[in-house]
Amino acid sequence: MPQAFYRRQLPHLQCDDKQHFVTFCTDHRWVLPERVRQIVLDCCLHDNGEKFDLRVAVVMPDHVHMIFTPLVDERAMEVCSLADIMDAVKGASAQKVNKMLGRKGRVWQPESFDHVLRSSENLDAKIEYLLENPVRAGLVKEWIDYRWLWKKPAVNPFAPALQL
Repeated sequence: MPQAFYRRQLPHLQCDDKQHFVTFCTDHRWVLPERVRQIVLDCCLHDNGEKFDLRVAVVMPDHVHMIFTPLVDERAMEVCSLADIMDAVKGASAQKVNKMLGRKGRVWQPESFDHVLRSSENLDAKIEYLLENPVRAGLVKEWIDYRWLWKKPAVNPFAPALQL
């Protein structure tokens, strides 16, 4: 399995065909106003299915969690880089948040914290951890009630195939 390594201030490891658990925080842990959290979630979803296969995204007041697998860029014939994916999500969301709030300046810390989920790790447990984040923070009683959370729908293997 090919892997890429790059360094900004923190080292980053990308493994093709593996789930990546990524967290990025607001600059100086600034609390995102509720009215812009949907913008951030929409930016997390924007390239889903094109640059990455998103499993879950949660926009918390001062940070975001995502679990995704980078996909192949058909034009470049290579796997989309973690750096490009994160630059797109953070760049677009920062621009839109600043515009909506009439402000300038950084929205996100320059670094993201990423972790390649190894085969020995339980993906379902990691997803559950992210889903429960708003509950642990006391924002909602049930994760399903949190507005700024997206989870990939489960595929029912017993559902009949669509007939065209």
